[in-house]
Formats: sequence, structure tokens, C-alpha cells
Amino acid sequence: MSIDLASALRKHKPAKHTAQFVPRPREKLIHWTTLSGVHSVLLLDTNVYISRAAGRLPATLREVIDQALLFHCSVALAELTAGVANANPSRQGWPALRDHYIALFAAIPATRLITPDAQLWADAGVIAGTLSRTQGFQPHQRKECLNDALIFLTAAKAGIPVLTANRDEFDLIQQLAPAGRFIHY
Repeated sequence: MSIDLASALRKHKPAKHTAQFVPRPREKLIHWTTLSGVHSVLLLDTNVYISRAAGRLPATLREVIDQALLFHCSVALAELTAGVANANPSRQGWPALRDHYIALFAAIPATRLITPDAQLWADAGVIAGTLSRTQGFQPHQRKECLNDALIFLTAAKAGIPVLTANRDEFDLIQQLAPAGRFIHY
């Protein structure tokens, strides 16, 4: 498979975007409470796994996640593995952290793991580069935006919304890739 940069540039039109993007008002976006009682199909952003492991999700949101058909993106899982490896193994809670994520990864069926292809990497690069330029992102923000764009576009290609706490950045990404969907909490 080859990468069609010309197609990515035509699709996302970075040269057209010179002004800073503005996040839309919260009421214009989909909030997780609209999912209550509904069996949903979701892809979790990295922050959802982390908040859940830390016990920071509302009980009703945990129930929605438990009832959903979950898909997992290799990019989010890689971010989690970096966090586990970056955690101090001499800290008291490290074995529990390690064991939690080992069990989580072991429970993911291969049929529910989705991975960005080469073209999605190019599309995500165009989106992240455009947002980095228009929003004035710092170098670390550019890398985070690339990962978020990869997660968003991978889910969009599969027709699955992303559940995330990162409302503003996913909103900006969606403004450049309107075919994708996200749900914030």
C-alpha cells in the first residue's frame, strides 16, 4: 500500500486554514449522558482507560461503558503502555498498575482491536500539522494531537465514535475531519 499525500492534502485542505479554530459550545457536541440506557458501540480514548483505572468516572458512565460494545485503538493502547513503562516501578502502587493493564490488554479480543493504516497516518499528520500551525501548539502538543488524530480517524474509518474527556482537541480534529464522531464526558 502506498501513501497518497496529495489525497490527504486535498481532503483536509491545510492551505485553506489560516485562522485559529475555535472549539464549539458544549451544547453543540454530543455528551455521554445521551447514551444512558443505550447499548452503544464505542472506542475509548486513552484518558477513559486512565480515569476508569483511577476510579474517576461517574458510576453511570462506567455502566454505559460496561454495556457498550467496546473497540480499542492500537494508538491508545500504545499510549497506555508508555505510561506503564514510564511509571516508577519502585513506587508502592506500581505492581497493581502493571497488573491492571496486563489484564486489560489480555481481555481485548483481536476482533475488537483496530489499527491505523498508512493512509490514516498521512491524514492524521495533515490534521495535526494544520492544527499545530493554526493553534500555535508547542512541540509536545503536536505529538499529542497526532495521536488523537490517529485515534479519531481510525475510529471514523470503522464507523465508531470515540469516547473522550479531551473535548476541545477532538472538536478541533472533527472540524477538519467531519465524517468522524466523538462523545465527551
